[in-house]
Amino acid sequence: MNEAVRTLIVAEDPLARAGLAAMLAQTAGVVVAGQVGEEEAAATAHTLIGIEAALWDLGWTPDSHLTALTQFIEVHATPVVALLADPALAGVVRAAGVRGLLRRTARAEQIAAALQAVMHALVVFDESLPAAPSTPTTFPTAEPVEPLTGRELEVLRLLAEGLSNKEIAHALGVSDHTAKFHVNAILAKLGAQSRTEAVVKAMRAGLILL
Repeated sequence: MNEAVRTLIVAEDPLARAGLAAMLAQTAGVVVAGQVGEEEAAATAHTLIGIEAALWDLGWTPDSHLTALTQFIEVHATPVVALLADPALAGVVRAAGVRGLLRRTARAEQIAAALQAVMHALVVFDESLPAAPSTPTTFPTAEPVEPLTGRELEVLRLLAEGLSNKEIAHALGVSDHTAKFHVNAILAKLGAQSRTEAVVKAMRAGLILL
């Protein structure tokens, strides 16, 4: 039997947190080690002591919660399994760097299996969810301030896959400093404040397709 995953449940809605905790409490392979709101999860490091994975419920309006999710992933190494209600935003959530993505209606056993997988450095995505927004033509186009170079487009595609600067450097055979330089240049050219925003703007401009 797999060792139980010590899991932090993150959701802005306290009822959602309580519901997930109650469901997983009866599920083998998971130990609910804490429940927090989004702001506390992103800002408080001590909430992660002994935590092996985070289960993040994005609620019914996930686009309003992406900033907190992105900040958490950029700051902490804890792998995240996200629960998504709107399939159209699956590509954007994946680009934020989650290691697992399931529908919000997923069964407890599915969630437990995903948490086990990400704890062991695997990636799990519900195959029924699209890799990119299902209606990209509804987004207004947003051209970059300056054209992206060929290398920057390579880095942008790796960003869209959720890779960190270190992973991008390894994939391209460059130094961490060079990878960070390219990422910063991409953010500046796209007028983005975060990696996720850069990917979203690039998708809207037709520079990448997740």
